[in-house]
Amino acid sequence: MNPSNLRVAVVGCGLIGQKRAKALSGATLTVACDIAPDRARALGVEVITDWRAAVTRSDVDLVIVATIHNQLAIIAAEAAAAGKHVLIEKPGACRAAELDPVLAASRRTGSLVHIGFNHRYHRAFRKAREIFDTGVLGPMMFIRGRYGHGGRLGYDREWRANPELSGGGELVDQGMHLIDLARWFLGDFIQIQGQIGTYFWDMPVEDNGFLLLRNAAGQVASLHASWTEWKNLFSFEISGRLGKLEISGLGGSYGTERLAFYRMSPQMGPPETTIWEYPMADDSWETEFAAFLEDIRRGRSPSPGIEDAQAALRIIELVYRQSQAQ
Repeated sequence: MNPSNLRVAVVGCGLIGQKRAKALSGATLTVACDIAPDRARALGVEVITDWRAAVTRSDVDLVIVATIHNQLAIIAAEAAAAGKHVLIEKPGACRAAELDPVLAASRRTGSLVHIGFNHRYHRAFRKAREIFDTGVLGPMMFIRGRYGHGGRLGYDREWRANPELSGGGELVDQGMHLIDLARWFLGDFIQIQGQIGTYFWDMPVEDNGFLLLRNAAGQVASLHASWTEWKNLFSFEISGRLGKLEISGLGGSYGTERLAFYRMSPQMGPPETTIWEYPMADDSWETEFAAFLEDIRRGRSPSPGIEDAQAALRIIELVYRQSQAQ
């Protein structure tokens, strides 16, 4: 199968589904599926409202699932069982166990499943990973990450505020990106501590989540995700004994995407500093999808994949249990 000729169905045509559908890197959109047909019509292809029909069509090779959280794994499992490759928008599911049927189906049919942890593909993170992989930072010490926005009028009445639909609050939302990025650089975490709070919004899910994660080498990730960050913020620092990488901004309301590399000098003092700024349009969606197409071409397991989503979700589930026990 030639990945450039893949035929794609998008299930869920909201903001993210629209972004995904417009960033197919040479594949062809065949059908748009949404319970609200008007949203799907905006993509200019055949529109249907029955997701089961969409994911089992003979003219579909790959399914993008960009629905609300409680439908993600259900639809993905059906698509994988039909032998379709699948891109599931993060968090992938409400709970880690919900992805087990997706994993089983993909193994049975040979379909490949990619989880949409899109932040790995931003220009600043691509450059940061390139620098990190050279070892120039020296032995790792810690990661510090902050991510937040302030919501909007009526935010507490949207589906994200309903735990049955979302699976949780800010930790499942922006917190998933922070956890995934921390795991990408530090690997698995064996000690998890966390606190959640609902400080502002009138909702049954958390609007702030705080995590302290430690891996087997003793390296720590300190993460804070917030829905009460009135000025949108993204900051991610990767600190080694010999240098530090700092990513800030994601474009748009988060400010210009920027990477700073601070290299410690032998005499210490002010570090040698190199800065890259990326004021151009975000190409992360196209880059991510192109990487998935390359996985399909090579027949290799996607990264991030199902296990990455499950690992991040298990961290959040543990923090939720810790909160309930207090």
